[in-house]
Amino acid sequence: MEASLLFDVLLWALVLALGVAVLALARQVGVLSQRIAPVGALTPVHGPKVGELTEALEAVDLDGRKQQIGGTSAGEATLLLFVSPTCPVCKALLPAAKSLAAAEGLRLVFGSDGGEPERHRAFANEAGIGKFPYLHSQALGLRYGVSRLPFAVLIGADGTLRGRGLVNTREHLESLLESWRTGIATLQDYVREFDPVQSEEVR
Repeated sequence: MEASLLFDVLLWALVLALGVAVLALARQVGVLSQRIAPVGALTPVHGPKVGELTEALEAVDLDGRKQQIGGTSAGEATLLLFVSPTCPVCKALLPAAKSLAAAEGLRLVFGSDGGEPERHRAFANEAGIGKFPYLHSQALGLRYGVSRLPFAVLIGADGTLRGRGLVNTREHLESLLESWRTGIATLQDYVREFDPVQSEEVR
């Protein structure tokens, strides 16, 4: 009987200890959520600035069709995603890019500036993006300051650059749309406005 009572006491003590631990962890999560800035596409310092009017650039896609990127006569908002057959993150991001473009009514275009066109064509077919324009153009990558992949560029229907940056997740892609809606061009600008101390770290 005494052993059973002792066991019950120890069990309740363990339950209380676990409850205290859970409350402490919940408090720490709340503190961290306040300290950590929202994750978004990281915009490089070089290249065109968000809010600037883009110049029209014409390129031929893998199917031999002429495609215009940017410019005042763009006519529809465009999500341009730079990818590579050798980039596993790029391939993982493709479903998110397709669903986001469909949900937001964006023209989805893929771009790359390296490797053999045939390799890109095989990659596009294997990844299920063969129906989208796929541009193999070094000039396009240089125009928008692409340095690492996957890299996304969002251009408004009026040809204005609405967002650009390195994107590794759906949340990064969505951050380009949020910057368009809120008028805050980049993650760096957000941090600089709301947390001047952390802005130095983002730089």
